[in-house]
Amino acid sequence: MRLITERGVLFKALNHVTSVVERRNTIPILSNVLLEAKGDALKLTATDLDVEVVESIAAEVSQEGGTTVAAHIIHDIVRKLPDGAQIEFSRGPDEGRMALTSGHAKFALQVLPPSDFPDLSAGDMSHAFDIGARDLKRLIEKARFAISTEETRYYLNGIYLHEVAGEGSSLLRAVATDGHRLAQVEIDLPKGAKDIPGVIVPRKTVQEIHKILEEEDESVHVELSATKIRFACGAIQLTSKLIDGTFPDYGRVIPEGNDKEMRVSNAEFAHAVDRVSTLSSEKGRAVKLNISDGKLVLSVNNPDSGSATEELDVDYKGEPIEIGFNARYLLDISGQLESDTARFLLADAGSPTMVRDSSESSAIYVLMPMRV
Repeated sequence: MRLITERGVLFKALNHVTSVVERRNTIPILSNVLLEAKGDALKLTATDLDVEVVESIAAEVSQEGGTTVAAHIIHDIVRKLPDGAQIEFSRGPDEGRMALTSGHAKFALQVLPPSDFPDLSAGDMSHAFDIGARDLKRLIEKARFAISTEETRYYLNGIYLHEVAGEGSSLLRAVATDGHRLAQVEIDLPKGAKDIPGVIVPRKTVQEIHKILEEEDESVHVELSATKIRFACGAIQLTSKLIDGTFPDYGRVIPEGNDKEMRVSNAEFAHAVDRVSTLSSEKGRAVKLNISDGKLVLSVNNPDSGSATEELDVDYKGEPIEIGFNARYLLDISGQLESDTARFLLADAGSPTMVRDSSESSAIYVLMPMRV
C-alpha cells in the first residue's frame, strides 16, 4: 500500500472515525482503524462492535492495499502535523509496520492484518428513507438529554424512534426518558419511512451521529432493520446495532388533565433556578416552586448551607400550588425551549408536570415532581 493525502482532510476523517474507538480494549484489533487504499480514495473504518463509522477521502494512490493501525496514535500524529502538510503512507506486503512520512517527520507504526478487522455493516436493511439533516438533528437534540444512563434499565439507554399517526398525516417521533423526565418531539414522516419498525437508537450512536450532523446541512440517508440502523451523510457512513428491548408505554406518563397553567419568561426562570440552586444539596438538587396569582417564588432550604428565595412575575390565575423539582432537570428542559415564554401545565404537587413552548411546538417535556 502506498498513497499520499492532505493533512486537513485526513484529520477531519480521523476525528469522525476514532471517536467510536474505546481507549481501553481487551481485543487489540478494536483499538485500530482500518485503512484501505483503492482507486483515488482512502477509506477509514473504526468500530467498537456496536457502532461502526466509515469515511472515504481523496488520496493519490500509487499502490492499492490495506492495513490497520492504532487509531488514537495515528490521530495524535496527524493532529500535531502542520496545516497543509502532505502525508504519505507506505507499507510492503511482508512488513509488520507501516511508514507514515510528512516532510522531515517519519514514523513507523505497528500494524495488524486487515483480515482480522470485524465487519459490522454486513446484512440487509428492510427500510430506507431520506431525512433532512436539520430535522434529524432537531429530533436528537430535543430528546437526547433525557436518555437514561442507568444500565439496569438498558431499554431506556437510547432514543425511541417510531412512526405515529398524527392529525391527517403520519409523524416520526423521538422519545427519551430516564424515569424522572421525558422528552417527546416529532416531525412529519419522511417519504419512504412508512411502516418502519420502532427502534431504540443507543446513547453512543446518538452522540456520534449528532457530531456528524454538526457539519451536515443536506439530507441524511437512513436504512434500518429490526436489529441495525445506518446513517449516510455525504462521505460518512455510520452503522449501529439497536438496543434489543421493548420501550415502555410512555403515553401513560404524559398527563392529559393538567388544568393549571403558568406562563413565565423562560430566560428569567432559568436564571432564577440557577441562582437559588446554588445552595441546593448535591444529592437532591431540589428547588421548590410556590405558585400563586401572578407570582412565582422559587426557594431552596439546605440545612448544611443555608436558604435562598427569588420571586418572579408570572401569568397564573389558578389555585395556589407548591411543587418541587430537580433544578438540573428544570434547566435541561428550559434549554430546549425555543420561544421566550415557557408554559407549565400542572395538576398537583404529586403528579407529573408538562412543559411546552408558548408557541405551538411539536416538542413536549414531562417532569416528575420531588418531595421538598
